[in-house]
Amino acid sequence: VQLQASGGGLVQAGGSLRLSCAASENIFSINAIGWYRQAPGKQREFIAVIASGGSTNYANSVKGRFTISRDGAKNTVYLQMNSLKPEDTAVYFCNGIRRGNNYWGQGTLVTVSS
Repeated sequence: VQLQASGGGLVQAGGSLRLSCAASENIFSINAIGWYRQAPGKQREFIAVIASGGSTNYANSVKGRFTISRDGAKNTVYLQMNSLKPEDTAVYFCNGIRRGNNYWGQGTLVTVSS
C-alpha cells in the first residue's frame, strides 16, 4: 500500500486547511487510515483515524476542530483542519494498517503563524 499525503502549507491562526491522503489501493481494503503529526523536537502523535467500517476517532487536542473523512471513488482520506493554532504546526503523516502491517506516506508540512 502506498500513501501520498498533500495539502500542507502556511496558514494564519484561526484558518483552515484540508489535507489529502491518496492511497494506491481501494481504501476499503485497508483496515484503518489515520493521520499523525510530528512537531520539531517532539514525538509523532496520533491525530485521527477512520476505520474501513466508517467509525472515527480523534485525539483530544483536535476534537471539535479537525474532521477525518474519505472518498472511496478517489481512494482518498481527508483531514479537514479548522480553527488552526500555532501549536498545530507539524509535519503531518498518513498511516494505513492492513493485516497488522503499517504503511506510512511521506509527510506534508503545516505551519500555523500567530
